[in-house]
Amino acid sequence: MTRTTHRLLTVFSSPIGILAVVACLALLFLAVFAPIIWGAAAAATDTDQLSRGPSAEHVFGTDGSGRDILLRTLVATRLSVVMALTATVAGVVGGVLVGLLPLIVGGRIGRWIVAAINIGVAFPSLLLAIAFSVILGQSGTAATLAIAIAMVPSYGRLTHNLAASVWGRDFVSAARVLGVPEWRSVFRHVLPNVRDPLLVNAAITAGNALLAFAGLSFLGLGIQVPEYDWGRMLNEGMTRIFVTPAAALVPGAAIILAGLTFVLLGEVLGQALTPASRGRITRRLRRLRPTSAAPADARPVDDDAVLSVRDLRVSAPGADEQWLPLVKGVSFDVGRGEIVGVVGESGSGKSVTLMAVAGLLDAPLHVEADAAHFDGAPLTLGTGARASSLDHRLGQRLAMIFQDPMSSLNPALTVGSQVAEPGLLHLGMSRAQARTAAIERLEAVRIPDAERRYSQYPHEYSGGMRQRAMIAAGLMGSPALILADEPTTALDVTVQAEILAQLRRVNEEHGTAIVLVSHDIAVITSLCTRVLVMYRGRLVEDVSTADLREGRATHPYTRALLATVPTMTTPRDQPMASIPDDADFSEGSPTAGVEVLRAADDPGLVEAFGDPDRVAEEIS
Repeated sequence: MTRTTHRLLTVFSSPIGILAVVACLALLFLAVFAPIIWGAAAAATDTDQLSRGPSAEHVFGTDGSGRDILLRTLVATRLSVVMALTATVAGVVGGVLVGLLPLIVGGRIGRWIVAAINIGVAFPSLLLAIAFSVILGQSGTAATLAIAIAMVPSYGRLTHNLAASVWGRDFVSAARVLGVPEWRSVFRHVLPNVRDPLLVNAAITAGNALLAFAGLSFLGLGIQVPEYDWGRMLNEGMTRIFVTPAAALVPGAAIILAGLTFVLLGEVLGQALTPASRGRITRRLRRLRPTSAAPADARPVDDDAVLSVRDLRVSAPGADEQWLPLVKGVSFDVGRGEIVGVVGESGSGKSVTLMAVAGLLDAPLHVEADAAHFDGAPLTLGTGARASSLDHRLGQRLAMIFQDPMSSLNPALTVGSQVAEPGLLHLGMSRAQARTAAIERLEAVRIPDAERRYSQYPHEYSGGMRQRAMIAAGLMGSPALILADEPTTALDVTVQAEILAQLRRVNEEHGTAIVLVSHDIAVITSLCTRVLVMYRGRLVEDVSTADLREGRATHPYTRALLATVPTMTTPRDQPMASIPDDADFSEGSPTAGVEVLRAADDPGLVEAFGDPDRVAEEIS
């Protein structure tokens, strides 16, 4: 039994849940069986009983044609409820599709759709329903369609706001790296995660639709004679309200009770599903494009490398229409079968560089590069510029492992189905073949009892197992490159060792190149053959691990990083070395690293930079 099912059973067994179930079952019974049981009696007229008050034969009296008011009200349940539910389903489905469309099409068209949704929300839904009902004509079908159209803007905005908050999650980015088309990512990965709040709102909206439909019939725009619903009966009863009040009060009470039933159902669903609060992510793309002052890298791309990038630049919009550079002209190559580490302090541009290479950066960030090649094919690097023609190739030859193992997998889908997805999308496998291959990959990354674990959800996995499952998903194809963005940061030391051993095993057995981002110099030097050092958006040094271990790094920032790593010989009676926030290692700065010497008494840093008195004397 899943946790959602358990919550539903718990809530529906409470007093309010039992009341909601009983009310819904009563409404369902009347909608299905009332016309069958009392249809003929409700239509029978009695000229001797015109507009009579309550009696033993007619509990609430009769209308102007001598028909029983109670029976007519019960029979009208079917038409009133069915029309309201039909309008709700059509309106919710239409609103969901419209709300998801901007994520699928993106760009200027997507922004126009969002603007149209916002304009539609500005008008009251009931006013829109009346306007469309007048345009479409006077009938029950036209009224249903009018109410559905009036719902679309509000549900479109709700869906778009919820979906946009999920669109930036790691598991969606992982799906895009695997080459999953935008529309498939939206319906498979985004929609299941916004389903619960939509269901809750749909239940409450059904009550509003019931009221709106009755209102249109009351105005003569809905159900027409000889058919009747609660709104039509209320219209007829208002003309004789001082003679037989029950003719208006009984259908009015039915509208209220049915509406409360749907609201009560929505309340219970809200308690059971407990949707998480979601923020709103704006997707604005400014027309202003940044200009880069970084000198172009004249080196041609290396066609023999699995990944070759020249002059990669990433900028973010700032104040006064100015652009803030995040990555400034980074160029590097990754050889086939090579393990390359990327180190640097937080904010130096490590993760942004990897995301730009994978095509996962969206507006308002701006990405550009002079040239790039991946696995022997040209690669266009830009904002959301992962070429659709390369989706198939990227899905097989590129894998990415994110920092947070929980958010890397879609919590609404089983782990096995997510591991099998590349096989279904890119390898032409059937579902049975993809399942078999996914179980084999899970076994290859040391997931115990892989066949049973295939059907489990991410929350049933430990942190290390989730990271290994992500590696398994990447191995469904034949990845030439794995981009690992701090894959061990959120894990304990024992699990870190398991993940690093697994990455090394993948490298040795499959010849897969790996780019590993980490803050841990010890991890980098133990696993990687070469290290890229980034500082404030620039690549300041490209050094082999052997040279790094032996202290042959040339850039002051690299040496400062090494000095902060404790060793077995580090004095325990002295403070650990650290780099102050105000340290300046900018290229061309004559005081590079001097602030460190002045601000700290750490012997490791003094050793890294030399005699502080001599340096200070040279600067003065």
